[in-house]
Amino acid sequence: MTTKFKIESPLIPNDLPQGTFEDVFYDEEPYLSHQLITNTSRENDSIDRLIVSKVLFQKVSLIHSNFNKIDMTDVIFENCDLSNSTFNEGIIHRVTFKNCKLLGVDFSEAHLGNVSFEGCIMNLCNFGLARFKQICFDQSSLRSTSFYDCQFKKVKFENCNIDEVDFSDTPLNNVDISTCKFERLNVTIKNLSGCVISTEQAIGFAELLGLKVKR
Repeated sequence: MTTKFKIESPLIPNDLPQGTFEDVFYDEEPYLSHQLITNTSRENDSIDRLIVSKVLFQKVSLIHSNFNKIDMTDVIFENCDLSNSTFNEGIIHRVTFKNCKLLGVDFSEAHLGNVSFEGCIMNLCNFGLARFKQICFDQSSLRSTSFYDCQFKKVKFENCNIDEVDFSDTPLNNVDISTCKFERLNVTIKNLSGCVISTEQAIGFAELLGLKVKR
């Protein structure tokens, strides 16, 4: 039986003024707050310890960039491309990624709380050693994504493609993957204890254990 929980939505005013991402390069301590950033395209930027609060990004491309130790609170990304960028060791709280391209993004060692990924393409992402609390992956593709040695607390996957996902050393107790599609997972049997799966998935796991299942 899974634990039901609700993701806290980003708290963002409706009347945000138009801003530019370039503003952060002129601050001694990079800070972006209370702005609407739209139709911006940049790549290969590098900003350590960037603070982002109450910002809506729409149709923004920030690819191949390094945002090491970023601190994001109350942020929405809509129809954005952040592919091959780095958010490792970041603090990501009340953030929504909607219809975004996140191919190969590095979230390793990040702390994520009340974050939702909705309709995103995030194959080959790296969440290794990350900590999750109240997180939802919804109708997203996570093929070959790594969740190595993560801590999950109130995490759900809904109608996602999780083929070839790596859950090595990550306990999946109370994690529901019953609506997800996959052919193979990298997961140990002991870490499957308490994981919620469908009947069809259960047959597949039984066969992996060497059991012969009559169909």
